[in-house]
Amino acid sequence: MPLTTPSRRSPSRRSLLAGAAGVTGAVLLTGCSGSGGAPGADSGIALDRRMRESAVRDSRRLLERYDATLAAHPGLAERLGPLRAAVAAHATALAPAAPADGKPSPRPGPPSPSASGAAAPAAGAPAARKEPVPAQPAEALSALADAERDLSEARTITLAGAPGELARMLASVAACGAVHSYLLTSTPGAAS
Repeated sequence: MPLTTPSRRSPSRRSLLAGAAGVTGAVLLTGCSGSGGAPGADSGIALDRRMRESAVRDSRRLLERYDATLAAHPGLAERLGPLRAAVAAHATALAPAAPADGKPSPRPGPPSPSASGAAAPAAGAPAARKEPVPAQPAEALSALADAERDLSEARTITLAGAPGELARMLASVAACGAVHSYLLTSTPGAAS
């Protein structure tokens, strides 16, 4: 029996769906770009900068927690001093590099340990919640450990969307935060 083919064949449902999926994929990969430059050329830089600024704000808030804890419990200075110094170094290391326009980017310096709110929030950023420091030193250490752990977990989640170099730095800082959390909850001098 001879097959007769119509002179004009309509596309099958499968080919229409495949075409629609291809167009959708192309649109998603291309993205929306308001600039006339190469797609993604500036967006990676902007993403890196935004993520770095957010990480610096988070580190500054954590520094404020350390400062408040030290102000409430000066006897913990020897134990908290090195951990606080590491958090300050993280804020400095995470700060965005100077922009291409030649204007220097403000590099955060570590606020003094005696200040309880030395770092001002960035413009447009919500003010940091001032959580009270527990009255007992052990509870204060536990609260600080919780803050370190929460930030470490948040950074671990964030690094999945970060550009390569920043992702590596966030991973290192998150690991350091996890160690800080452990050190804050462990008994000094106790054998594990």
